[in-house]
Amino acid sequence: MRFWKFHKWMTLALVFLLLLPVTSRSVQAETSKQAITITLDGDRISTDVAPYIIPKVYVTMVPLRVISEGLGASVDWQQTTKTVKIDRDGSSMSLTSGKNTAFVNGSYVDLDASVQIKNGRIMVPLRFVGENLGLQVLWNQSAQSIALLSGSYIPNLPNPAEPNQPGSGQQSQGLHGAWISTVTNLDWPSSKAVGKIDQQKQEFVSMLDKLQAMGINAVFVQVRPAGDALYPSDLVPWSKYLTGTQGKDPGYDPLEFMIEEAHKRGMQFHAWFNPFRASMDTVKSKLAANSVANEHPDWVVTANNQLIINPGIPEARQHIVDVVMEVVNKYNIDGVHMDDYFYPSSGTFNDDTTYKTYNTSGLSKADWRRDNVNQFVQQLGQSIHAAKPSVQFGISPFGVWRNKATDVTGSDTKAGVTAYDSMYADVRTWIQQHWIDYVAPQIYWSMSFKAAQYDKLVDWWAAEVAGTGVDLYIGQAPYKLGTTEAGWQSSQEIINQLKYNEKYADIKGSIFFRAMNLINNPLGLIPALTAFYQQ
Repeated sequence: MRFWKFHKWMTLALVFLLLLPVTSRSVQAETSKQAITITLDGDRISTDVAPYIIPKVYVTMVPLRVISEGLGASVDWQQTTKTVKIDRDGSSMSLTSGKNTAFVNGSYVDLDASVQIKNGRIMVPLRFVGENLGLQVLWNQSAQSIALLSGSYIPNLPNPAEPNQPGSGQQSQGLHGAWISTVTNLDWPSSKAVGKIDQQKQEFVSMLDKLQAMGINAVFVQVRPAGDALYPSDLVPWSKYLTGTQGKDPGYDPLEFMIEEAHKRGMQFHAWFNPFRASMDTVKSKLAANSVANEHPDWVVTANNQLIINPGIPEARQHIVDVVMEVVNKYNIDGVHMDDYFYPSSGTFNDDTTYKTYNTSGLSKADWRRDNVNQFVQQLGQSIHAAKPSVQFGISPFGVWRNKATDVTGSDTKAGVTAYDSMYADVRTWIQQHWIDYVAPQIYWSMSFKAAQYDKLVDWWAAEVAGTGVDLYIGQAPYKLGTTEAGWQSSQEIINQLKYNEKYADIKGSIFFRAMNLINNPLGLIPALTAFYQQ
């Protein structure tokens, strides 16, 4: 019996010893095979404990020292509750070991990973902490590096020549635009700047400086994200993305400010309208009294958990024309721009009653819907050109008009959604009738994506505008860089696309979706794009 007990004890000890290297290797794997580097506004942050990535949730953990010394935040660790409180520039948060929520600026926020204590060191999730301190957090997979950018940081890049001058790499190569999304505070203003005039202005100025430094010479700013306005309007309420409350005056005129700042830099300013979206959700109680959803509920259809203005109602279309013309008449804009949101591309859109009421020509529902959008585009284009002939009117439709299998004159693609059949956007008619000055198809696929290949689509659109007098800008997709979709594993994809565009004289430039996807420098795009535009 004693021998058996001794033998059993020795066996367990050997198993334990054998497991030690395995455990060590697993910890090393967790801390990543290649050391993760961290920079703040281009300067390296040193850390005595290696950051590591938590598997499955892909959260990068860093020692608390990175937050206190590297980011200059105030930190307070309470050992008894195992809670850390972090403060910086008016932002405050508390994270507790083992809890899946954090207390941020007075509210509880869900966490993918909270505080961990490793070998006596306190480790915190870098992205969560950084973003809630107002920093951009950029991950470079190939380099295993994290770049933290403050709102005031401007990349140290060669400055392009003055805009509109020969050799500037700007006007000589056409329009280099960037979409600036305001819906849900995507690009501007940031959620941290809601209700803060000075911070909103500073963010926009910084954004323009960064964009111009890389060669962008035009901005397409979303001034009507959802039945609202980023300017004082007699027709629609103030956007909630400025103050947090729809209808609340932000205390200044953001549109006037943005136009002035863009023109100061010689950059074009295009006012981007989402025409038919009335609200991003269906909660009418949070909408202002003068929201179209409250004033004209009969104009509004619920679809895909949003409120959509029905394009089939003539008075509703006229309302949107009036909204756009208010901006055209009051502001010194260079263009009016619309995206691809006409009829929803999926789900059910209940317009049976409208169809019966207004379909006086006996059209099929699909043709009737396209006719509604056609009437809207024609009327708006005529109104803009009559009031200010110098203001350009353009639309950025979905990148595939129709598939060749459906229409022999369509593109050699196999897209599941098309502009003509899904959004009821008869872009060909708009071009041939010259109701628009330019078209900017969103060709958001790579050269190697077989179902909708970039070069094949560029060929198709170039042929479509040839001889019409309508300019062609290509909608580019830097937001896809670094994703798993075919072709987006290198920033050279964007450069190759821009080079391909040069084949066609009818292509007058590009618009990038979207501003922060340029500024975030995905896969090192900024220096490559800057060099391309300065060549």
